[in-house]
Parts: sequence; structure tokens; C-alpha cells
Amino acid sequence: MLPVSIIIPCYQAASTLARTLDSCVAQPEAAEIIVADDASTDHSIEVASHYAKRDARIALLRMPQNGGAASARNWAAMHASQSVLAFIDADDEYLPGALTAAGLFLKHNPTAACVRLDVDFAGFPPEITRHPDFDRHAATLSNTVASTLVIRRPAYAALGGFPMHPFFRRVGGEDGAFSWALSRIFGNPRLLGAKGVRMHHHAGIHAERFFRVSMGMQPSAREDVTEVIQHSTQFVLAAEAAVAQLRDLKPLNHAAA
Repeated sequence: MLPVSIIIPCYQAASTLARTLDSCVAQPEAAEIIVADDASTDHSIEVASHYAKRDARIALLRMPQNGGAASARNWAAMHASQSVLAFIDADDEYLPGALTAAGLFLKHNPTAACVRLDVDFAGFPPEITRHPDFDRHAATLSNTVASTLVIRRPAYAALGGFPMHPFFRRVGGEDGAFSWALSRIFGNPRLLGAKGVRMHHHAGIHAERFFRVSMGMQPSAREDVTEVIQHSTQFVLAAEAAVAQLRDLKPLNHAAA
């Protein structure tokens, strides 16, 4: 069994956080579960505190002000104690055996930096799930969204964490930029054959917008597309440069003068 630190960024998720936490505590590999509350004003903190009293693996971190999901994930990752990190959003849930499968993959592939879980899309509109291109676009999301990611901590740190540019906080897409960099530098394999994460549909969910734009049901703002490509490219190039520099570093045999 490979112990994992699970990281849950949480903002205004009082209605779904309990379901997420129930799915996390059921994972035998969950050595630590960190809820990073991003200055919620609902009852998210009370839900997390209630669960923390029941299970010593659960810890609550409170962000001093709202900074977005990327910031909450990165802050929690700095406090994580395990060498493997798993990220899940506070409105998603792990399915039974999800982290066992991920841990076995990483154990049997010691040079793999990460692995992705496959997503079960629950409650999404039929015009999306019955679309002929649904499986293709669903695979893209499974390879991208943060809730599918199980990653070795050094690889996560080498990439600099999730990008926190204000554009991503406003529009989303930080997980796409991270996935792009991860794929180019370390690879981005995904477990097939069994679903590992359930994503529940709700009003305003980014996944629905992605499906509708990708399937031609909804137009996308041209300026947003241009910006997401620009900022994602900048993040990828910076990550590649940082990892290249790390690979070039050599230990010194003597102290510098």
C-alpha cells in the first residue's frame, strides 16, 4: 500500500464536502486528508471540522483570503507529509479502489511521475452524454482535471505547482496548463478499465462548458481562447526550463569560496 496525501481545495462546498470526505476516508491509502478552505462563507469549515474530529487523518487549513483553487491546492501541498499527492475537488468523489489502483501503478512503474484516474460523469445532460463525441471529450477531461491526478511530490514540485495567474482564477484552465506541462515533461498516463472519480453535474460546472464548446453547442470567447493558450504556453515553457535546470545541477565536492 502506497500512502497518499489527499488535497481538497474547498470554496462554498458545504453541500458536497461530506460526500467527498466520505469517499476519501474510505481509501486505505489515505494517510492524510487536507481540506484547504479558500475563505468560504458557508458552512464548509464546520463540515470539515466535524469530520476532522472523527478522523485524525483529516486536517483543515484555512486560507486568509480567497485566492482560487490553484492557490489552495499549492498551499495544501506545502503542508502535505506524504511522497505521493492526490488532488480532488470538493464536489467530486473517489470511487472504491481508486487510490489502490493508482498506488499499484506507481509501485509497478517506479519511474512514472504520475497517473490519472478515469472519470464517471454523473448527472450530465443527455445531449452531452449521448453525443457521438462524448467519449473522446470525456477522455480529454479525464487527462486534465485535477481530481484525476495522483502524482509523486517531487514531480509536482518541479513543475512549480498549479499556475496561479489571475486569468486562470477568473476563467479556469489552470489544471489544463498543468496537465500540458506534465504530459510534455514527465508523461500523463491514465488508468483504463475502471472509473476512479465521479464528477457530479451542477449548475455552472466548468466541465459542462467544456463539453458544450467542444461539441459545438456553445460558442467560446475568442479572446479567452487566445489568453488561455498564451498563459498556458508561458507556464509550460517556464516548467520545462525549471526542470532542465534541475537536471543540469551537480553536487559540489567542496564548499564555494
